[in-house]
Amino acid sequence: MADMCKEGVLLHAEQVSKIYPGTVALDKFDFDLLKGKVNVLIGENGAGKSTLMKIIAGIEQPSSGKLYMENQEVSFKDTIEARKHGIGIIHQELNLFNNLPVYKNIFMAKEKKKGLGMDNAYHKEMAEKVLKRLEYEIPVETLVGDLRVGQQQMVEIARNIVEDDLKILIMDEPTSSLSVAEVQVLFKIIRELTAQGISIVYISHRLEEIMQIGDHVTILRDGKYVADADVKDIDVPWIVTNMTGGNKSYPKRDRAIDWDKQEKVLEVKNLNLPKSGGGLLLNDVNFDLKKGEILGIYGLMGAGRTEVFECIMGLRPEHTGDIYLEGNKLDIKSIDKQIDNGFALVPEDRQREGLVQTMDIGRNCSLSAMKNYTKAGFVNYKLENEMVDKEIKDIHIKVANKRLPILSLSGGNQQKVVIGKGILTNPKILLMDEPSRGIDIGAKTEVFDIINQYADEGLSIIVVSSELKEIIAIADRVVVLSNGIVTGEFTGDDINEQNLVNASYKGHHQ
Repeated sequence: MADMCKEGVLLHAEQVSKIYPGTVALDKFDFDLLKGKVNVLIGENGAGKSTLMKIIAGIEQPSSGKLYMENQEVSFKDTIEARKHGIGIIHQELNLFNNLPVYKNIFMAKEKKKGLGMDNAYHKEMAEKVLKRLEYEIPVETLVGDLRVGQQQMVEIARNIVEDDLKILIMDEPTSSLSVAEVQVLFKIIRELTAQGISIVYISHRLEEIMQIGDHVTILRDGKYVADADVKDIDVPWIVTNMTGGNKSYPKRDRAIDWDKQEKVLEVKNLNLPKSGGGLLLNDVNFDLKKGEILGIYGLMGAGRTEVFECIMGLRPEHTGDIYLEGNKLDIKSIDKQIDNGFALVPEDRQREGLVQTMDIGRNCSLSAMKNYTKAGFVNYKLENEMVDKEIKDIHIKVANKRLPILSLSGGNQQKVVIGKGILTNPKILLMDEPSRGIDIGAKTEVFDIINQYADEGLSIIVVSSELKEIIAIADRVVVLSNGIVTGEFTGDDINEQNLVNASYKGHHQ
């Protein structure tokens, strides 16, 4: 057999294809994974990145083609077999057990036995060690469900590096829910791992991040190889051009509306939310929302953005302050009541909170609006069908058949289902938490078009986002939060990177 893996190549994929019913996800793809490097995969949603990762990690098997590791042909029928070859994967949608403590999650499926039971003392000690190495000393007894998404991400990383047999670590959007400081810690760990000869496969939509951490970039488009290069030899325009086959940037929203004359649909006055350990998560927050307006709320991790939504939706009954809808003061008791009042929420974590994974695409669309076409406890399927078809058409969900499982859709299309689901309840106000988290530039543009379309029809929308470019492109007005305090409000040309960044650091003591 010829030498399949060239010098410095740890894993080689040879003409790998993956065909799903109706879709060619990967098309005769050749790929070299460089040893001890950060190998970045870039491509729009549905380009085949995740499929390639799943094949390397043993989650999926190729329809044709071969994998070689260190000149041996390998094939993995499942993740356990891939793990035996030293391959670990950290999913974008975290695979953790919320009802178990951190240390048990870290040792899940690799427990050390002691007598008839588990050696939990060893598990705790090792978990503390690995978290210390990650500069992330959370108490290992904490339940994972009580952690923030960013902290859960660190637990997921700890799980993969707690043993010393790791050769390849696949990271799918590892920073999508991390703060700036957490990202820097993650990058430091990645550098330590590559220095030990471990290969990282890194999928991210954040191009500036790729330029900072990546060593080598491979670009996919429609399941095919487009280009690859060392990061030191390329720049962001090169990536964007190869990725899109042309240039795509966000269309800036321009609406000739005199906002001062528009009626206020929502007013939030003196909103306070206490922290469990004393202090305030939200401190005297005031803002309003006009009819048909897209209001952006921007801030760093922990600024209080999501908490504002949770108060409005009735998830935080301990808040104080007043919330008015169309001039009427609300008595916020529960989510159901708020949906009846005309609010809909598109949550940040779409897998966990936005979708029912066992249901099909159509049913996911119609779920939250069931009562609009249920009569005496029976669902009017014909009406439901019509509504869902209109929704799928309205928001351009790319779908072969609405009765396919929801997880067969790409991230961007899943996100559109979640938006569609919110819209079907016929809301007055749509709250969107990080609407484009983990979806690529092409799908983002479509999601933005959908948001614009509904705003033009008079729906009032609040978008929370930690992506500057996104909020600048989409918002008519931006409120900036920092440490639970409103530190700025901008309209028109004042919505620019410099103003937003400056305001977002205002409440932080340098």
